[in-house]
Amino acid sequence: MGYRVAIVGATGAVGQRIAKKLEERNFPADEILFLASARSAGSKVEYGGKEYTIEEALPERFDGVDIAFFSAGGSVSKQLAHEAISRGAVVIDNTSAFRMDPDTPLVVPEVNREALKEHRGLIANPNCSTIQMVAALEPVRRKYGLKKVIVSTYQAVSGAGAAAIGELEKQSTDMENRTGAEAELLPVKGDKKHYPIAFNAVPQIDVFSEDGYTFEEWKMINETKKIMGMPELSVAATCVRLPVVTGHSESVYFETGDPSADTAGIRESLQHAEGITVMDDPDNQAYPMPLFAEGKDDVFVGRLRRDLDTPGAFHFWVVADNLLKGAALNSIQIAEALIADGLLKGDKADGTRQYSDGDGHAVR
Repeated sequence: MGYRVAIVGATGAVGQRIAKKLEERNFPADEILFLASARSAGSKVEYGGKEYTIEEALPERFDGVDIAFFSAGGSVSKQLAHEAISRGAVVIDNTSAFRMDPDTPLVVPEVNREALKEHRGLIANPNCSTIQMVAALEPVRRKYGLKKVIVSTYQAVSGAGAAAIGELEKQSTDMENRTGAEAELLPVKGDKKHYPIAFNAVPQIDVFSEDGYTFEEWKMINETKKIMGMPELSVAATCVRLPVVTGHSESVYFETGDPSADTAGIRESLQHAEGITVMDDPDNQAYPMPLFAEGKDDVFVGRLRRDLDTPGAFHFWVVADNLLKGAALNSIQIAEALIADGLLKGDKADGTRQYSDGDGHAVR
């Protein structure tokens, strides 16, 4: 049995990867709608050996849609997500628009798949930097518990969009030619000042908020607590942008609260965890790097070591492709879990499906 799927933001970096991953994973889609802004409508995209025309994302386009992946910015999600839901779709939203809504599950399937049972037609995909960190911490939490996390991120420019990649490439060429580098986008396009990212490290992602933390840092703090269901968890974050195209890296300090915890036990829990690859052989200089994680689905963990002063505390290094596990892949894994667990809107106990029209009435 196949599903009618819509991708909103089909021309963007994440939207394109969603389409590619749906095809690679043989997702059970009988029909796919590629939706974008009016500006992109009419352009062509290939999927499954066929050519499709991108359509403008309008409310009526969601009639009969079962699953809608949204990745076109928070304003589009706020405008159209509930339109899609009212027409019978389950929306998986890849923006920050609904992540902290108490009625919207925020899900990393390897961590809190059970939260999907509470969805009301809308599921939020977490921030890319949050996803890879909680995926790596969850095996540790299950075995030893978790009471404190301090993370410093080293994030790729692709997290700021295709234009930021272009700016990095141009600045790199300009600096090599010693012609100076103009900055118009980073750290935040709408902020007062802009700095070159080429040959640089910028300790600001998103605008600054209360207590001197940026919104990106608050996202990591609040989303981690929500996904893990641990409002009491102590979390602090510092988020930095690096001149890397794809792949976020993170240095994570964590306290288990269990003095008996050791690196061997943590390594074993990670090695048996779904979606985790342990790359940790310092003697042979084997550790995760964004260059080698690009295009791969897993979250990579290395540099595991105990803290020298605090019993039950450790450090590790976490790397993942921010456009895959940090965005497109996690969204698809959410959809796959919804299907496997019978949690789509039309699913019935006997395994059949019941569809509804725009007014919520069953039609077949």
